[in-house]
Amino acid sequence: MAHAYTPGLKVTARTTIRKVRRLPIRGEVLVEEGQQVAPDTVVARAHLPGDPETINVAHRLSVDPEDVEEYMTKHVGDQVREDEVIAEYRAFFGLFKYQCKAPCDGTIEHISPVTGQVTIRRPPVPVEVDAYIRGTVKEVLAEEGVVVETTGALIQGIFGVGGEAQGVIDLRADSPDDVLDAAELDASCRGKVVVGGSLVTAAALRKADELGVAGVVCGGIIDRDLVEFLGYDIGVAITGQEDINVTLIITEGFGRIRMADRTFALLKDLEGHFASINGATQIRAGVLRPEVIVPGDFGGADSSGAEVSEGLVPGMPIRIIRQPYFGLLATVVELPPDLKVIETEAKVRILRARLEDGREVIVPRANVEIIEQ
Repeated sequence: MAHAYTPGLKVTARTTIRKVRRLPIRGEVLVEEGQQVAPDTVVARAHLPGDPETINVAHRLSVDPEDVEEYMTKHVGDQVREDEVIAEYRAFFGLFKYQCKAPCDGTIEHISPVTGQVTIRRPPVPVEVDAYIRGTVKEVLAEEGVVVETTGALIQGIFGVGGEAQGVIDLRADSPDDVLDAAELDASCRGKVVVGGSLVTAAALRKADELGVAGVVCGGIIDRDLVEFLGYDIGVAITGQEDINVTLIITEGFGRIRMADRTFALLKDLEGHFASINGATQIRAGVLRPEVIVPGDFGGADSSGAEVSEGLVPGMPIRIIRQPYFGLLATVVELPPDLKVIETEAKVRILRARLEDGREVIVPRANVEIIEQ
């Protein structure tokens, strides 16, 4: 029988996690296979070429382009400092003096006899990649980076913004229904990953930014509050590169949505533990989920080898990702083999699911995602 692709969302207390830490260009790997690393351990380093700065020396000295080389006090390959004289021309027995100074630190890269322009290459920009998580270097990628492996808890969200961050998990909600507002935050949240319930408000995000909170994890957010916090609307590409200080991870969706009980319970168990988080999200090809990673042994079976390629099966926990049951958790009850005509008049494969309140509903299989245990 054919299966529709069903995306998975992992919420588990114990699994094997591997992270590829790769440089944008070739460089130097600083650690060895088998070495233990911390989240802030620099595992690889490279140097990006600095930006070029072009100066029209011929114009500044009032000389012909082909004569520029003659009046240069610095030559190709020489290092220069900002405001250092790189060319000088004296006229009328030294009565008139024209000088050209370097606009920045760098190295003389090119002197053109055709245009009379001189190119200075700014100093290389160091690029470092850290381990992101506490673990073991499982593999070294020559001149590129490493693969870091750890065993611990993993919680994937629906949507997030902001890049990688680390901090101790700090639960600020008594139940998964609670709203995380500015009143729940104080100076003790600085540098921590704050966990709320069903909703985080714009006021709470602004205060979290002011307090220096590392990240916020909540069930939902109002879309206009997210736009207000970012200062612009989010597109459909990849997130995670936003210029913000607080990484935000949404576990359920947009609006006020109760955080899934299992997710909330796991985060409660993880309170006080050091976590690595990342808000990067991609919903198109190469799905990328925002995540909370807490290395350590928190009990339960290792889900690393859990097989989900067989598709949906009765008893499997799922989340419905389309209206009218958007965001609700359910359990697969039955998978009828025949196609069924839905409201849009399309013929699709459907499933029967039991919601948490006991109701049984019928939804297209494409409108759910598996919650991997």
